[in-house]
Amino acid sequence: MSHLFPRPEVLKGSIYTPMEGKISKPTPHQARPELFSVYSVVEDAKDKAQKLSAEATKEFEKASSAAQSKAGKIELYSGKYYAACTFGGLMACGLTHTAVTPLDLVKTRRQVDSKLYTSNFQAWGKIYRAEGFRGIMTGWSPTFFGYSVQGAFKYGWYEYFKKTYSDMAGPDAAYKYKTGLYLAASASAEFLADIALCPFEAIKVRMQGTIPNPYSGTFHGISTITGKEGWGGLYKGLYPLWGRQIPYTMMKFASFETIVEMIYDRLPGQKSDYSKAAQTGVSFTGGYLAGILCAVVSHPADVMVSKLNAYRQPGEAFGTVMGRIYKEIGFGGLWNGLPVRIVMIGTLTGLQWMIYDYFKIFMGLPTTGGPPPPAEKK
Repeated sequence: MSHLFPRPEVLKGSIYTPMEGKISKPTPHQARPELFSVYSVVEDAKDKAQKLSAEATKEFEKASSAAQSKAGKIELYSGKYYAACTFGGLMACGLTHTAVTPLDLVKTRRQVDSKLYTSNFQAWGKIYRAEGFRGIMTGWSPTFFGYSVQGAFKYGWYEYFKKTYSDMAGPDAAYKYKTGLYLAASASAEFLADIALCPFEAIKVRMQGTIPNPYSGTFHGISTITGKEGWGGLYKGLYPLWGRQIPYTMMKFASFETIVEMIYDRLPGQKSDYSKAAQTGVSFTGGYLAGILCAVVSHPADVMVSKLNAYRQPGEAFGTVMGRIYKEIGFGGLWNGLPVRIVMIGTLTGLQWMIYDYFKIFMGLPTTGGPPPPAEKK
């Protein structure tokens, strides 16, 4: 491999001066000796980075081979395939949502009370001074449990419904109406995923939207709510959660598949020509762009979920509380916290798709992408 920079000895001998060796001070036309060490450091850093990358790739392939050997051959659309997709979704959503808990905390509190903080940094500083780092991570426990199970249901069922609806439509119709197929499959998957998510979301919103935090943890929150309001108290936000999450997920999956397909269409060669790292890079890019669209589409419902879980009175009708909240905040209030959510959801969605596809590669499966066009009949 050719070097990015010339080696010091090449630079030193590239410009000749007749007095070289006879004078101690270099002329203005000589390469400065003190720069040689800089090039040497750059060369060493580049070599070390290449060695680390090669070692990391080797370890990944070693671990991947061991995992595939233990799991056995995974046939596409088999029970093992859907199980792998379910576990990949669990990791993708649980880890990423938990990592952005500080952003989610400030977003939720500003949705509940827009006058509480003047900016995100002011909010984090105020919370840290009052409660320390633990206060900034308020709600991480129900976030981790809730979005782990939601991610498992969402990705696993999406793969199942996508295949099932494709088979029902037939290969030609499935390719022709693939965007509609993505929308239908993702909506079906999210409908089921939200039933699992809703209790944890109710606890998370109350922990983050109430000052001071009323619960010591997830299970304390569950026992407290069910003791006062019954199990229905954990599901009183289900309708607005569906209203937020189903459009969000439909946009997330359909736009991701479309964007990824557009990226590969504009790149030279085929998708299979690119390395695993390059394919996961495409997944992150497609996921980030899809996340921006998701945030805009689902934000009004997200505000309503936060308000409803915080302010709905026991026994109050759903339509009544929705009307009361909208009367208080107006149309503009439905967009409180949108810039924060765009950053949060864009980053989060990009990382989710990257983690999910990275796990599929780890298990010897192809990365997520649109179906190939049906073969032409001869």
